[in-house]
Amino acid sequence: MINVTKTYLPNKEKYKEYVDEIYANGWLTNNGPLVQKLEKRLAEYLGVKNIVLVSNGTVALEIAYRTLDIKSFAITTPFSFVATTSSLVTNNILPIFADIDKNTFNLDPKSIEKIITPNTSAIVPVHVFGNACEVEEIEKIAKKSNLKVIYDAAHAFDVKYKNQSVLNYGDISTLSFHATKLFHTIEGGALIINDDELVQKARYLINFGIKNTEEIPHLGTNAKMNEFEAAMGLCVLDDIENIKEKRKVVVENYREKLKDLVQFQEQNINASENYSYFPIVLKSEEQLLKVQKALNDENIFPRRYFYPSLDTLKYIEPKQECKISRDISKRILCLPVYVELDFDNQKKIIEILKSSI
Repeated sequence: MINVTKTYLPNKEKYKEYVDEIYANGWLTNNGPLVQKLEKRLAEYLGVKNIVLVSNGTVALEIAYRTLDIKSFAITTPFSFVATTSSLVTNNILPIFADIDKNTFNLDPKSIEKIITPNTSAIVPVHVFGNACEVEEIEKIAKKSNLKVIYDAAHAFDVKYKNQSVLNYGDISTLSFHATKLFHTIEGGALIINDDELVQKARYLINFGIKNTEEIPHLGTNAKMNEFEAAMGLCVLDDIENIKEKRKVVVENYREKLKDLVQFQEQNINASENYSYFPIVLKSEEQLLKVQKALNDENIFPRRYFYPSLDTLKYIEPKQECKISRDISKRILCLPVYVELDFDNQKKIIEILKSSI
């Protein structure tokens, strides 16, 4: 069976060494030494000032909204994983959808400007499949209207924009370290925050809002990363350059073999790639379903990612329509990409795809 992705598992003995350390000191959670070590190493590796590790990528978004006191309305994208929208709704923030660029799949800055109102408090863009947004344009729009910007950067681990981390843009950027991601901690996530005061607030919020034994200044939650997850992260981080290089080979082979047959995502020319995903856009939904069935019949399981377009969710009111997002979401398919995907299996995927188009 070939799934759209396969979790990277580092050397078991190296992981066990960290587990032995956890057993020896008895410190399993509550900002343990491995969490502290991983925060420091990730900040250095990614080129960011402050990083706060949390239990998953969804809660990272929720903590970001609370840290910045986001209220009422936030402009966001309908072309993303559902957590981008659901994290807003569960925090009583109404998502207002702007449409996407048909080539980059990211929020179109022109669409953002059109729907800003006095009730808008924030913009929540997504670096879709790790493709950097037009961050400078979004920054101009936000400053003009005095809006906060929270980037859902779940896919954008180690993406550079003009030679610096794309995570440094916006008021806060969030990452997901789920097991399916390029870099993972089994479950996990992070907030990247430049403002030191906001960092401290976020740290209170992920620990029930507690400041010290006598003060609880904020309404918080339990969003802490544990030591076993941090241990996995430390092991994966040791191997990350090899992981990226092997995924790059897979992605570039797809591009070479499938050029002129399908639409590819247009990459931001000022940004690097991290090869997290490989989406293709077919001519129609009918063609997509035909390709998907042909692959499934051979135990190959790509993913309709992202589908459906989030502006079609039943629990979102008022109803909104983003035509480009709806169109792309019906025709997009992410092909398998992972370290262990060998040349023969990739060749099989490509041949089946070609014969089905």
